[in-house]
Amino acid sequence: MIKEYLVSNAHRYASKWLVLLIDICVISVSFVFSYLIRFSLTLDFDTNKLFIQLPIVGLIAAAAFLFTGAHKGIVRHTGVRDVYNIFNAICLSSILLISIVLLNRELGILNDFTVPLGIIITHSLLSFIVLTASRYVFKSLYNNLMTQGFKTNKNVLIYGAGESGILTQNALANHSKSKVRVLGYVDEDDKKMGKSINGVKVFPKAVLNRDFLFKNNISEVIFSMQNIDPKRLKDLVEGLVDFPVQVKIVPPVEQWINGELKVSQIKQIQIEDLLDRAPISIRNSKISQEVKNKVVLVTGGAGSIGSEIVRQLCTYDYKSLIVIDQSESALYDLQQELKQNGYHNFLPIVGDVRDKNRLNHIFQEHRPNIIFHAAAYKHVPLMEYNSYEAIKINIAGTKVVADLAISHNTDKFIFISTDKAVNPTNVMGATKRIAEMYVSCMQQLGKTKFITTRFGNVLGSNGSVIPLFKKQIDKGGPLTVTHEEVTRYFMTIPEASQLVLEAGAMGDGGEIFIFDMGESVKIYDLAKNMIKLSGLRFPEDINITITGLRPGEKLYEELLANGENTMPTYHKKIMIGKTRALDYIAVRSKIDELCVSNMFFNGSTVSLMKEIVPEYISSNSDLCSFDKKKDKNKSDLSLKKVL
Repeated sequence: MIKEYLVSNAHRYASKWLVLLIDICVISVSFVFSYLIRFSLTLDFDTNKLFIQLPIVGLIAAAAFLFTGAHKGIVRHTGVRDVYNIFNAICLSSILLISIVLLNRELGILNDFTVPLGIIITHSLLSFIVLTASRYVFKSLYNNLMTQGFKTNKNVLIYGAGESGILTQNALANHSKSKVRVLGYVDEDDKKMGKSINGVKVFPKAVLNRDFLFKNNISEVIFSMQNIDPKRLKDLVEGLVDFPVQVKIVPPVEQWINGELKVSQIKQIQIEDLLDRAPISIRNSKISQEVKNKVVLVTGGAGSIGSEIVRQLCTYDYKSLIVIDQSESALYDLQQELKQNGYHNFLPIVGDVRDKNRLNHIFQEHRPNIIFHAAAYKHVPLMEYNSYEAIKINIAGTKVVADLAISHNTDKFIFISTDKAVNPTNVMGATKRIAEMYVSCMQQLGKTKFITTRFGNVLGSNGSVIPLFKKQIDKGGPLTVTHEEVTRYFMTIPEASQLVLEAGAMGDGGEIFIFDMGESVKIYDLAKNMIKLSGLRFPEDINITITGLRPGEKLYEELLANGENTMPTYHKKIMIGKTRALDYIAVRSKIDELCVSNMFFNGSTVSLMKEIVPEYISSNSDLCSFDKKKDKNKSDLSLKKVL
């Protein structure tokens, strides 16, 4: 009956005035025991003086506690800070008590208020011990009482016996709504092996094996190591995914709520955490200086990369920011997000980069100094049989914006390309490569600095494989992979956008900046790990289906074409690609011809693209027939020469 009452009312917090009253009572009782200790547990002292001194001691203690706020701490969550406040309150009350005793000796106001210094010291120590111990006893009783009402019982290992790991253990211990037992820490520091932290043993990493996890009924392994190398984290997690344990991770310190870790922030590790790369650090950044007091225009500003570029630009001291996108809903969402975050010096414009008259009006009105051209169609299978649209936006759209940049004397034009433009096997990649070539042609005019950035897939972007896999897992599978050997490079959207800004700032015109994408990831392995990280078994719970390469799809992507190499820059993740020389006049003429032919739905546009980009060879597509015709024509020409 009493237990049920306590459990049902456990959510209530005791009044701080009740806590203060109890603390004063404890201090008063401690004062009496100080006399008893001083006189060897006898009453060989003037008890009348004691009863005169007790109210004064209580008032002094109350004043000290009110001043330090030691009574305001929630007892069930007592921590080091609360103990520190109690210590300050006891020290302050002792100093006040000694001061009053000394002052009374001089003035003789209260003849009975003569407390020996030994009793004051004993009283201080006894009060501090009793107050601290009573809080921790109550905290333990509360935790035991609450956990008895919950049947869930989990044994947990915390990977990392550093400060972050200790704070994680404290957060779990203070969480009242689950019965979690931290069985131990796992750490790689040999000096910590065999020792205990808060009564929890530290184990070597060798214990992360099937036998140990089964024997101790481990349900979760929580990684709590700040600034852990992503590759190291990936290796550790992949060593656990085959075991029936949940793998969780503690977020970085800067994401903790008010500097404190909450149990709700300890999340099940996601595949993005394993693909994520070490945070980039840009020193001597030129971005701030580059955009200061400048008008910046971003096309495709509501897309995955474009919107992140806009978010990062908003933190700089530009003159104005023009955001253009043809997607009304996406642009509206971005507008609301920026306003809610306190950014107002930007102008969203619904517009199409293919509309030269509309863009010309925007250029005349706003006179942009810097352009980030992110507008593009990027879905390979869709564009393979919609070449008209791919050419119109990826090539003609880029041509429109680049031509206007020249005619309106824009300082810089930063073109965002893709690794699919390298040795393209599909329409989308070929259009982006031709756009790169046109940008290089414009650089020869010498008015605007044209800069190209080239990188691979970005995590979380529209059409990315990871959101697709998550949806398939939610539906119960199977996961679809085009080929067992297909690999891709991945980069986070914020990192890619940051590097685009930095490359744009460092560029002098004519460069193709290539980003360090790290190691390529095998999509089949990624799918298996996502299944296992979801707490499911492969292939028992969810299987993977091989669907075959899609039209125009490669097994692997490249960042450099044959005959290209790179040169380093001051930033280790940004390199300059040394591309093959172009016949700029001939290339520009061919690109103009391609755009005109496309306007009339001429069926020869794909053939013309293959002329402009000789390395463009279609893969797994009906467009492969154009390559066969080209090879046949070459054979016929060679035969004529022989004859």
